[in-house]
Amino acid sequence: MDNGLKIIARIENDFTEKFGVPRQSGLTGLVSKIVFTPEYRVPEAFRGLEGFTHIWLLWQFSEAVRDKWSPTVRPPMLGGNTRMGVFATRSPFRPNSIGLSSVKLERIELHTPEGPVLYVSGADLMNGTPIIDIKPYRAYTDSHPEASGGFALTEREGRLRVDIPDHIAEQLPVEKLTGLKEILSHDPRPQYQSSPERVYTMSFGGFEISFTADDTVLTVTHIRKS
Repeated sequence: MDNGLKIIARIENDFTEKFGVPRQSGLTGLVSKIVFTPEYRVPEAFRGLEGFTHIWLLWQFSEAVRDKWSPTVRPPMLGGNTRMGVFATRSPFRPNSIGLSSVKLERIELHTPEGPVLYVSGADLMNGTPIIDIKPYRAYTDSHPEASGGFALTEREGRLRVDIPDHIAEQLPVEKLTGLKEILSHDPRPQYQSSPERVYTMSFGGFEISFTADDTVLTVTHIRKS
């Protein structure tokens, strides 16, 4: 990376493309694995981390790196037509392509063939995303329940009911089915798209998932191996 920042780890999970990745961290219970680069496979670097239930991940938008930046962007939740200041959004198109996510630390395995490995849930990162730092989450300073959400309050509310017919569900390994249903229940469609006739396709864990959705129900129409 530029500016002296070092990639300390990469994340491994079932999200192989941007479409379908949770819009924010903490929305799902899906578990991701954080594997460190050789220089940082030092058990002493993780001493004390086991006492924290949540951590911050600082990472690079590796699929959205640009040489130039714009002071305004078009947030999808506003229909993709309204411009807002880049610093009022979480758009990946920023002066520096850095993301910040709060995730739950499920467990730490210090002695594996890959060195120390972290297992976290609630990550909103694509598979292979480079991580540039990890910091502990401290509720007494990092949590602000009274905070205002600004224009982000326009986010779709509630979850969709997910319907996967049995003959389609059997195409997916059982261990992936629960995770898929959770992802789909949060409605992965862009905020400005709501046509119930449109068929969407997303990648998940080596499979292509096709579905339609209305305001209350998301129906999976096809599952095929990628």
